[in-house]
Amino acid sequence: MGDSHGMGRRPVVEVGAHIVHRGQTWQVAALQGQRVYLLQDSGEEKTLLVGRLFADPDFEVVGERAPERVPRWGLFETVPLAAQQRALAWLPHIREVETGLPHPPGSCEGQKVREEYDPERWTLAQRDAAKAREMTALGFARVTRTTVERMRHAYRKQGLWGLVDKRCARPSSATGRADERVVAAVLEALRRQWGRSKGTVKGLRVLTGQILEEAHGPRAVALPPVSSFYRLVNALADPAELPGRPGRTATAPARAAASPVVLRPGEQVQIDTTRLDIMAVLEDGSLGRPELTIAVDVATRSLLAAVLRPQSTKAVDAALLLAEMAVPHPARPTWPTALQLARAQVPYARLLSLDERLQGAAARPVVVPETIVVDRGKIYISESFVAACETLGVSVQPAPPRRPQAKAVVERTFGAINDLFCQHVAGHTGSNPQRRGSGAVAEARWTVPQLQEFLEEWIICGWQDRPHEGLRHPVLPKTALTPNQMWAALIALCGYVPLPLTGTDYLELLPVRWHPITERGIRIDYRTYDDDILCPTAASAPASPARTASGRSTTTPTTPGRSGSA
Repeated sequence: MGDSHGMGRRPVVEVGAHIVHRGQTWQVAALQGQRVYLLQDSGEEKTLLVGRLFADPDFEVVGERAPERVPRWGLFETVPLAAQQRALAWLPHIREVETGLPHPPGSCEGQKVREEYDPERWTLAQRDAAKAREMTALGFARVTRTTVERMRHAYRKQGLWGLVDKRCARPSSATGRADERVVAAVLEALRRQWGRSKGTVKGLRVLTGQILEEAHGPRAVALPPVSSFYRLVNALADPAELPGRPGRTATAPARAAASPVVLRPGEQVQIDTTRLDIMAVLEDGSLGRPELTIAVDVATRSLLAAVLRPQSTKAVDAALLLAEMAVPHPARPTWPTALQLARAQVPYARLLSLDERLQGAAARPVVVPETIVVDRGKIYISESFVAACETLGVSVQPAPPRRPQAKAVVERTFGAINDLFCQHVAGHTGSNPQRRGSGAVAEARWTVPQLQEFLEEWIICGWQDRPHEGLRHPVLPKTALTPNQMWAALIALCGYVPLPLTGTDYLELLPVRWHPITERGIRIDYRTYDDDILCPTAASAPASPARTASGRSTTTPTTPGRSGSA
């Protein structure tokens, strides 16, 4: 019995293996279904559920390194794209040296152990030398046997983050080392072009040159080369307003493709983001429409997770949905007992015997997705989000461009949320400006956290317990089932496998930013985070801004910190 998702990087629990449970070493004597039989040298025996064994914080397989369940992809996303691609290019080579296969077992069909990397025939040092010769032939620069050995050791300690060139892991500006006067001129040129018909980047370069001459005189400031100017414009311009690109259109196919048949909870989960049709009070006191990101299980039509953000959704918010789906949602103390899972129409006693975390949980399904269908937004196709899904055994399936029919379930769910929830909340804006009332702004009174709490309570009582016309049981085809009822019917056939996530796993999913540590702590968005653990760091280096020879102000020292973890 290995990892429940088939990931080859996790330790394997099999008959004869030695494990640590509750601080004691045991040997696995037998495996039967969801139960594992343990034996000690003294003759003491123990039988327990697999879920309880994996949930024990002291659990480990003796002689095997338990790797991180969640990669440090928050830090991984902060490095340049070239450094990310280099680390991902090294990954299959390191795996092949270690195990003989470039990809985890079961992830790719037909992969075989090549002769020069067979662990049964060659030592690890010989495989390192063979890999160094192969990578040099492939065009990798300065790869020796020592280089391969060093990268292997880094990967063992830090996972994918260990393969990243740490010289790139430092704060950088989107404009690079471009002249500040040129940057200001490009921004002014983009401002002048706002609202006009789109031209080309070449025409924008001419306009930028004219602005520089007007501000600083003829030939006082040189324009950067054409390729550098293109990169500067891409960094400064709105992607939707880039010169030379056609306007975005929404064209639908003549005929929608047939939807696949989904029969298991989590077999296909659709994720998408949209603006909520409610005017909310933001942190600075202004009004705005928050963004809503939801995950909908196609088989049960359950809302597995829903997250509201006051501003644009980031890749880390989408990745946090994975944890939201895979772990039980605790019921809030102010909620009535009718909203708890124990009162729902599900086999609660059987589920509780498999996962103790369901004690006091809210009446929402707990599903580990197999396939996630997303659009081609940058937050969903980023390497960091895909890497997090791969670690949890989740397959990411991008939908075809300009075809909302591929995500019909989640698109329709957004409409249901507007009809069943948004229009009953103060500050409802309507689906378009023509339907907006004159008092929508004056009615706005709820903050984003308050709306999040309202939404979570509505999901349990107004969605999960509401009959859905698209959910029909073969035995009762004329009766519409609720999402909870459909989940109960399907898990009776497919089973339930808990996925334990620790506090460390959640910290790895938090966003990363570089920030100075001063004697007062860390200040982020007008909030100060302080702890005794920061004192040695603040005392070891000056916290005041240092002025460089060029006259620019830089702040030292900088250190990565995770928002909310201080």
